[in-house]
Amino acid sequence: MPPVFAHGELRLYLLVLLLDGPRHGYELITELTRRFGGTYRPSAGTIYPRLARLEEEGLVRRSVPGEPGSPGTGRKATYELTPAGRAEIDARFEDVKRLERSVAETVRSLADEVRADVRDTMRGLRAELAAAAQEVRTRPRPGTAPDPRRTQSNSLRHDAEAVLQRFRNDVLADLREADVAGTVSALTVETLRTVLDSARSAIRGTLPHSTTSPPGRADRTEPE
Repeated sequence: MPPVFAHGELRLYLLVLLLDGPRHGYELITELTRRFGGTYRPSAGTIYPRLARLEEEGLVRRSVPGEPGSPGTGRKATYELTPAGRAEIDARFEDVKRLERSVAETVRSLADEVRADVRDTMRGLRAELAAAAQEVRTRPRPGTAPDPRRTQSNSLRHDAEAVLQRFRNDVLADLREADVAGTVSALTVETLRTVLDSARSAIRGTLPHSTTSPPGRADRTEPE
């Protein structure tokens, strides 16, 4: 993935994020992630050296909890704009506006990349499932030996249900963790919906069509 920020842009954007008040380094990382809809999350190794440089330049002040006048709470250091930092933002007002537009365009571009990756992944999954289904259909049928298909089908259905349950639990855990950080976005929901709809269609393609519908399901048959 190409760099999200051009040279010097992240430095300026960190100053912009501090306009709303003092923040911990982790809060700045979380806010950046939220503004990019979860498509970009900077590492601590990216953020903290830049904050240290801004502090050296006198544009931000780092407050350690326990210091007189410190706005920080807990054990984390807090960063806040100095008057020189605010003057820097005022002097570069047009740069800030261009940067905001650039971020919006980058978010759209990253979202398009995510959607393309999802589509490519689902195409590959559908092809793999179709190949597996074709292999099952072309296997020689048993002769006079007892037909084990029903027993095998039941066992595989339980395996499939276990896979679905693990998937559901894993995704829910990820969503809850992201929700705590405030990073669940509309793109997250759209991606989940796209993946699940595509997966459902692909999986249905591996199931032989039944000549009769189970009781109570006839009215739910969907057109081809």
